[in-house]
Amino acid sequence: MSEPSRSTIATAPESMPVLSRGKHRSSRKGACFMEMASVLAGERWSDHPKCTHPLLSEVARLVNDHTSDDHRHELAILIPSVVGLNSDDLHIDARIAHRCATVALPLASTDRQNALAVSVLTADCVLAELDGRMVSDLQQDSRGALDAVPHAATWSRHFVRNAGVSVKGFRRWAAPNTVRLAVHAIAESGVSDPDAVLRRLLADVVADCETLVSADDDAGRDSRAAGNVGTVGISKVRVDATRK
Repeated sequence: MSEPSRSTIATAPESMPVLSRGKHRSSRKGACFMEMASVLAGERWSDHPKCTHPLLSEVARLVNDHTSDDHRHELAILIPSVVGLNSDDLHIDARIAHRCATVALPLASTDRQNALAVSVLTADCVLAELDGRMVSDLQQDSRGALDAVPHAATWSRHFVRNAGVSVKGFRRWAAPNTVRLAVHAIAESGVSDPDAVLRRLLADVVADCETLVSADDDAGRDSRAAGNVGTVGISKVRVDATRK
Protein backbone atom coordinates (compact mmCIF):
# COMPACT_ATOMS: atom_id res chain seq x y z
CA MET A 1 0.00 0.00 0.00
CA SER A 2 1.48 3.34 -1.02
CA GLU A 3 1.83 6.10 1.54
CA PRO A 4 -0.64 8.99 1.31
CA SER A 5 0.64 12.37 0.31
CA ARG A 6 0.46 15.22 2.79
CA SER A 7 -2.39 16.73 0.73
CA THR A 8 -4.59 13.64 0.39
CA ILE A 9 -5.62 12.84 3.95
CA ALA A 10 -8.80 10.78 4.11
CA THR A 11 -11.94 12.25 5.58
CA ALA A 12 -12.39 11.23 9.20
CA PRO A 13 -15.53 9.36 10.27
CA GLU A 14 -18.32 11.49 11.68
CA SER A 15 -17.88 10.02 15.16
CA MET A 16 -14.26 9.62 16.19
CA PRO A 17 -13.33 7.69 19.35
CA VAL A 18 -11.84 9.46 22.33
CA LEU A 19 -8.08 9.25 22.64
CA SER A 20 -7.11 6.69 25.25
CA ARG A 21 -4.06 4.80 26.44
CA GLY A 22 -2.74 1.66 24.75
CA LYS A 23 -3.56 -0.40 21.69
CA HIS A 24 -7.17 -1.05 20.64
CA ARG A 25 -8.70 -3.77 18.49
CA SER A 26 -11.17 -1.37 16.91
CA SER A 27 -12.49 2.17 17.24
CA ARG A 28 -15.36 0.82 19.35
CA LYS A 29 -12.80 0.18 22.10
CA GLY A 30 -11.21 3.62 21.80
CA ALA A 31 -8.14 4.84 19.93
CA CYS A 32 -4.61 6.00 20.54
CA PHE A 33 -2.91 8.84 18.66
CA MET A 34 -1.44 6.68 15.88
CA GLU A 35 -4.59 4.58 15.46
CA MET A 36 -6.43 7.83 14.74
CA ALA A 37 -3.67 8.72 12.25
CA SER A 38 -4.19 5.41 10.45
CA VAL A 39 -7.86 6.30 9.98
CA LEU A 40 -7.02 9.74 8.59
CA ALA A 41 -4.49 8.16 6.22
CA GLY A 42 -7.06 5.72 4.87
CA GLU A 43 -5.00 2.75 6.05
CA ARG A 44 -6.18 -0.31 7.93
CA TRP A 45 -6.65 0.19 11.66
CA SER A 46 -3.21 0.10 13.29
CA ASP A 47 -1.03 1.91 15.81
CA HIS A 48 1.93 1.35 13.42
CA PRO A 49 0.61 2.87 10.17
CA LYS A 50 2.91 3.09 7.16
CA CYS A 51 2.09 6.75 6.65
CA THR A 52 4.34 7.98 9.47
CA HIS A 53 8.05 7.64 10.21
CA PRO A 54 8.48 4.71 12.65
CA LEU A 55 10.39 6.70 15.26
CA LEU A 56 7.94 9.60 15.10
CA SER A 57 5.16 7.05 15.58
CA GLU A 58 6.99 5.71 18.64
CA VAL A 59 7.21 9.19 20.16
CA ALA A 60 3.49 9.75 19.50
CA ARG A 61 2.49 6.42 21.08
CA LEU A 62 4.64 7.07 24.14
CA VAL A 63 3.38 10.62 24.61
CA ASN A 64 -0.21 9.40 24.16
CA ASP A 65 0.24 6.71 26.80
CA HIS A 66 2.09 8.88 29.33
CA THR A 67 -0.26 11.86 29.11
CA SER A 68 -3.01 11.97 31.72
CA ASP A 69 -6.62 11.22 30.81
CA ASP A 70 -7.54 14.82 31.58
CA HIS A 71 -5.19 16.26 28.96
CA ARG A 72 -4.74 13.53 26.31
CA HIS A 73 -7.47 15.03 24.12
CA GLU A 74 -5.23 18.09 23.65
CA LEU A 75 -2.92 15.95 21.50
CA ALA A 76 -5.63 15.43 18.86
CA ILE A 77 -4.84 18.65 17.01
CA LEU A 78 -1.45 17.18 16.05
CA ILE A 79 -2.78 13.95 14.52
CA PRO A 80 -3.28 15.21 10.92
CA SER A 81 0.26 16.60 10.87
CA VAL A 82 1.89 13.15 11.13
CA VAL A 83 0.03 11.64 8.17
CA GLY A 84 2.42 11.26 5.24
CA LEU A 85 5.35 12.42 7.34
CA ASN A 86 7.96 9.82 6.46
CA SER A 87 11.41 9.46 4.92
CA ASP A 88 14.37 7.06 4.96
CA ASP A 89 16.77 9.89 5.82
CA LEU A 90 18.79 9.03 8.94
CA HIS A 91 18.69 12.73 9.82
CA ILE A 92 15.12 12.20 11.03
CA ASP A 93 16.01 9.42 13.46
CA ALA A 94 18.95 11.44 14.78
CA ARG A 95 16.97 14.66 15.09
CA ILE A 96 14.09 12.96 16.91
CA ALA A 97 16.44 11.23 19.35
CA HIS A 98 18.39 14.44 19.88
CA ARG A 99 15.26 16.50 20.55
CA CYS A 100 13.92 13.96 23.03
CA ALA A 101 17.21 13.58 24.88
CA THR A 102 17.96 17.30 25.17
CA VAL A 103 14.47 18.05 26.49
CA ALA A 104 14.48 15.19 29.00
CA LEU A 105 18.03 15.40 30.36
CA PRO A 106 17.67 18.58 32.49
CA LEU A 107 14.41 17.23 33.96
CA ALA A 108 15.45 13.62 34.57
CA SER A 109 16.06 11.97 37.90
CA THR A 110 19.69 11.32 38.82
CA ASP A 111 19.52 7.62 37.96
CA ARG A 112 18.58 8.43 34.35
CA GLN A 113 20.96 11.32 33.71
CA ASN A 114 24.01 9.32 32.64
CA ALA A 115 22.10 7.37 29.99
CA LEU A 116 20.37 10.48 28.69
CA ALA A 117 23.65 12.42 28.56
CA VAL A 118 25.14 9.62 26.46
CA SER A 119 22.03 9.82 24.25
CA VAL A 120 22.56 13.55 23.73
CA LEU A 121 26.18 13.06 22.72
CA THR A 122 25.39 10.06 20.51
CA ALA A 123 22.62 11.81 18.57
CA ASP A 124 24.70 14.98 18.23
CA CYS A 125 27.60 12.90 16.93
CA VAL A 126 25.44 11.19 14.29
CA LEU A 127 24.07 14.55 13.17
CA ALA A 128 27.61 15.93 12.98
CA GLU A 129 28.71 13.07 10.74
CA LEU A 130 25.66 13.47 8.49
CA ASP A 131 26.14 17.23 8.22
CA GLY A 132 29.93 17.24 7.84
CA ARG A 133 30.41 19.03 11.16
CA MET A 134 33.22 18.36 13.64
CA VAL A 135 31.90 15.96 16.26
CA SER A 136 33.59 18.02 18.97
CA ASP A 137 31.57 21.08 17.90
CA LEU A 138 28.38 20.34 19.85
CA GLN A 139 25.12 22.05 18.96
CA GLN A 140 23.92 24.75 21.33
CA ASP A 141 21.00 22.74 22.71
CA SER A 142 23.34 19.81 23.39
CA ARG A 143 25.68 22.05 25.34
CA GLY A 144 22.78 23.55 27.28
CA ALA A 145 21.35 20.17 28.27
CA LEU A 146 24.74 18.83 29.33
CA ASP A 147 25.62 21.99 31.27
CA ALA A 148 22.50 21.43 33.39
CA VAL A 149 23.89 18.10 34.68
CA PRO A 150 27.68 18.55 34.98
CA HIS A 151 28.44 15.23 36.71
CA ALA A 152 26.51 13.21 34.14
CA ALA A 153 28.06 15.28 31.35
CA THR A 154 31.58 14.48 32.50
CA TRP A 155 30.79 10.76 32.86
CA SER A 156 29.11 10.59 29.45
CA ARG A 157 31.99 12.31 27.67
CA HIS A 158 34.43 9.74 29.01
CA PHE A 159 32.05 6.91 28.12
CA VAL A 160 31.46 8.06 24.55
CA ARG A 161 35.12 8.89 24.02
CA ASN A 162 36.09 5.32 24.97
CA ALA A 163 33.19 3.48 23.33
CA GLY A 164 32.71 5.58 20.20
CA VAL A 165 29.37 5.82 18.40
CA SER A 166 28.06 3.03 16.21
CA VAL A 167 26.04 4.65 13.47
CA LYS A 168 25.16 1.23 12.07
CA GLY A 169 23.00 0.37 15.07
CA PHE A 170 21.74 3.86 15.75
CA ARG A 171 18.43 3.63 13.89
CA ARG A 172 17.58 0.16 15.15
CA TRP A 173 18.68 0.38 18.78
CA ALA A 174 20.01 3.69 20.09
CA ALA A 175 17.35 6.04 18.73
CA PRO A 176 14.30 4.01 19.89
CA ASN A 177 15.88 3.44 23.31
CA THR A 178 16.54 7.17 23.60
CA VAL A 179 12.95 8.22 22.94
CA ARG A 180 11.58 5.62 25.35
CA LEU A 181 13.96 6.69 28.10
CA ALA A 182 13.28 10.37 27.45
CA VAL A 183 9.48 10.15 27.56
CA HIS A 184 9.56 8.03 30.71
CA ALA A 185 11.97 10.50 32.32
CA ILE A 186 9.73 13.48 31.54
CA ALA A 187 6.54 11.73 32.66
CA GLU A 188 8.12 10.73 35.97
CA SER A 189 10.01 13.97 36.59
CA GLY A 190 9.09 16.47 39.25
CA VAL A 191 7.93 19.21 36.87
CA SER A 192 4.58 20.77 37.72
CA ASP A 193 2.94 19.94 34.38
CA PRO A 194 4.56 16.95 32.63
CA ASP A 195 1.60 16.71 30.23
CA ALA A 196 2.45 20.14 28.82
CA VAL A 197 6.13 19.19 28.42
CA LEU A 198 5.21 15.99 26.60
CA ARG A 199 2.73 17.79 24.35
CA ARG A 200 5.33 20.43 23.45
CA LEU A 201 7.92 17.71 22.82
CA LEU A 202 5.64 15.93 20.35
CA ALA A 203 4.79 19.21 18.61
CA ASP A 204 8.49 20.08 18.29
CA VAL A 205 9.37 16.61 17.00
CA VAL A 206 6.63 16.91 14.38
CA ALA A 207 7.96 20.34 13.34
CA ASP A 208 11.52 18.95 13.07
CA CYS A 209 10.28 16.11 10.88
CA GLU A 210 8.28 18.44 8.66
CA THR A 211 11.38 20.55 8.03
CA LEU A 212 13.56 17.53 7.27
CA VAL A 213 11.01 15.77 5.05
CA SER A 214 10.49 18.97 3.07
CA ALA A 215 14.25 19.40 2.67
CA ASP A 216 14.59 15.74 1.69
CA ASP A 217 11.88 16.13 -0.97
CA ASP A 218 13.61 19.21 -2.36
CA ALA A 219 16.99 17.47 -2.39
CA GLY A 220 15.49 14.45 -4.12
CA ARG A 221 14.03 16.61 -6.86
CA ASP A 222 17.35 18.39 -7.37
CA SER A 223 19.27 15.10 -7.49
CA ARG A 224 16.87 13.54 -9.97
CA ALA A 225 17.14 16.61 -12.16
CA ALA A 226 20.93 16.32 -12.10
CA GLY A 227 20.76 12.55 -12.63
CA ASN A 228 22.87 11.90 -9.56
CA VAL A 229 21.34 10.73 -6.30
CA GLY A 230 23.99 10.50 -3.57
CA THR A 231 24.13 8.55 -0.33
CA VAL A 232 25.89 9.05 2.96
CA GLY A 233 28.28 6.27 3.90
CA ILE A 234 29.14 6.20 7.59
CA SER A 235 29.98 3.36 9.93
CA LYS A 236 31.61 4.36 13.20
CA VAL A 237 32.53 7.71 14.66
CA ARG A 238 35.12 8.30 17.32
CA VAL A 239 34.42 11.23 19.61
CA ASP A 240 36.90 13.68 21.07
CA ALA A 241 35.05 14.24 24.36
CA THR A 242 37.60 16.64 25.81
CA ARG A 243 35.79 19.63 24.33
CA LYS A 244 32.22 20.80 24.92
